Amino acid sequence: MVNDSRIQKIPYGGDYNPEQWTEDVWAEDMRLFRLAGIDIVTLNVFSWAALQPSEEVYDFSKLDRIMDLVEENGLKVCFATSTAAHPAWMAKRYPDVLRVEFDGRKRKFGSRHNSCPNSPTYQKYSVRLAEELAKRYGQRKSIVAWHVSNEYGGACYCENCEKAFRVWLKKKYGTIEEVNRAWDTAFWGHTFYDWDEIVAPDLRSEHFAETRTNFQGISLDYSRFNSDSMLACYEAEAAAIRAFVPDAKITTNLMGTYKPLDYQKWAKSMDFVSWDNYPENGAPYARTAMSHDLMRGLKGGMPFALMEQTPSVSNWLSYCALKRPGVMRLWSYQAVAHGADTVMFFQMRRSIGACEKYHGAVIDHVGNENTRVFREIAALGAELEKLGGHTLGGRSRAKAAIVFDWDNWWALEYSAGPNTDLHYLDEIFLWYRALAEQNYAVDLISEEDALSRYEVVIAPVLYMTKTGYDEKIRGFVRDGGIFITTFFSGIVDEHDLVITGGYPGRLRDVLGIWVEEIDALPPDASNQMTYEGTSYPARLLCDILHTEGAETLSVYEKDFYAGFPALTVNSYGEGNAYYVATRLSDDFYRTFLRERLEEKGVRPVLDADAVSWPTEKASPHSDGRKAGIEATERFANGKSILYVLNHTDETAEITLPSERTELLSGRMLKQGDKISVAPKGVLLLEKNL
Repeated sequence: MVNDSRIQKIPYGGDYNPEQWTEDVWAEDMRLFRLAGIDIVTLNVFSWAALQPSEEVYDFSKLDRIMDLVEENGLKVCFATSTAAHPAWMAKRYPDVLRVEFDGRKRKFGSRHNSCPNSPTYQKYSVRLAEELAKRYGQRKSIVAWHVSNEYGGACYCENCEKAFRVWLKKKYGTIEEVNRAWDTAFWGHTFYDWDEIVAPDLRSEHFAETRTNFQGISLDYSRFNSDSMLACYEAEAAAIRAFVPDAKITTNLMGTYKPLDYQKWAKSMDFVSWDNYPENGAPYARTAMSHDLMRGLKGGMPFALMEQTPSVSNWLSYCALKRPGVMRLWSYQAVAHGADTVMFFQMRRSIGACEKYHGAVIDHVGNENTRVFREIAALGAELEKLGGHTLGGRSRAKAAIVFDWDNWWALEYSAGPNTDLHYLDEIFLWYRALAEQNYAVDLISEEDALSRYEVVIAPVLYMTKTGYDEKIRGFVRDGGIFITTFFSGIVDEHDLVITGGYPGRLRDVLGIWVEEIDALPPDASNQMTYEGTSYPARLLCDILHTEGAETLSVYEKDFYAGFPALTVNSYGEGNAYYVATRLSDDFYRTFLRERLEEKGVRPVLDADAVSWPTEKASPHSDGRKAGIEATERFANGKSILYVLNHTDETAEITLPSERTELLSGRMLKQGDKISVAPKGVLLLEKNL
């Protein structure tokens, strides 16, 4: 769908389930879609039971009528394979298709994500269905994308998975001796002598809680295996589609910071990334922005598809609060500002039964256009029609990057110590937020991505240092880059085995330090350090370290390690490597990162000085800057678009940094002009480069 020549504007629509309704409703849906500016629908997401009522029988008659209807009404289609929920007959006849839970319970038919990815039954029939769909519908011109399954997730611990895990291990390690070495099975007498002695790590074997395990290496490899197992299912369906539709654009909808699946690996098998954005109530806008940027980073900064968001309310939260007026529009443009080339929803018409009947929809239970939500949807549809292709294909030119790695995430949180309050996403977000709320462009990158395009690279809690990544960091710093990492970094290799010889292991020389001990602090305890005249609490973990060439910038002020370095910098080649030995406050990260970026000549997309407020109610940071105005910039076709989003309930005033055209109003604006941004409002400001 992304980069498809048939797409001349942002596709606008989402999940449509006409099979849940009688056919007399369908024509009314088409009328309402036209009123709302809807031009794309995702079809056939959960229709497997209807399409295949028995083992050898397929019935596409209703889907044929649906496809004919949407085509007659000029709608484009994101066509799904329906394989996210297997039919009841399959579970009854072939129980191997059902998952086994983490505690060893065998599931019965029900819910979704209930298929074992290593079930021969699931593998056979899911691929066969994808083939049948591709044969029948592959040449339909309305189909601009193929959507395999839906929101892959979960894990299985059945015998089929256990057997497949052994095969996966043989391929990875080659010999049982290498498995024993990688897992350090000499500990607790766990040595394996034959492959079939290896069992799945769950509550019946290695785990004593979901993220607490006796053997981190075993559980880490099972996480990798589980992700790979579901990826293999995706790849098998994609291959079946491509056999009949060679130029198909194939994706599946990801879920942002979803821990069980290594999306960086998955993205290599996807023609474009798509994802579903459902922020928690009260989530900071920067947290949603971080998820968008992570998804954009999966394919080297290529635009992604916003496949789902709710028009109004998410029904699975404890408190299903409505999106306030203007928020749906604001969050839609936020996705575009961070790289989305689509704006799509779940769902088109609100269902009348089961668990999503109170989830928001374009068409509510009343069934007409006379709702607040529909009016907002229609207004946004008109704006997107007016924008046309102006925003399509935009790329970031960030000079700052944060390293994000699923292996590191899994390993860090499987670790038995040093602090159960240490969570990977929390640490990533502390650094991301400090950049985002000051409107610095930032990419979230994998360890495979090149560092040379950046001036500053941050790798919070780089607990796992994979073979070769330390040399990549050395090369970046040696060539003049600024590298920043934190406490509990450089501890283990890719097998979660401690790198001996002193922490931070392979990073010891480039950082110029040796960490002797690590102190874990409970939530109500803190140490303290002072940086440039301001005191900051030191929390969570405090690395007690010695400098080996690094310069000390700040020291701890309490406990027996008072006077030991808490913040260091090491000159290495033409660049500098910083080590932040403890968790600090938002204010520290903002100040520290602003200094590093200014040192490299990197400016924010929109300066804080360019934003003013008629009132004093907007929340200030300690440095006097006020939160709530988000700015990003995208570049395409010789033009730049500056996106300015007001996440507050107050009007802000922006002083234009350069001559721009405001795309939504058509106004021509000169450098220095002042323009208001209404509460929950947005500006799209374009200029020629």
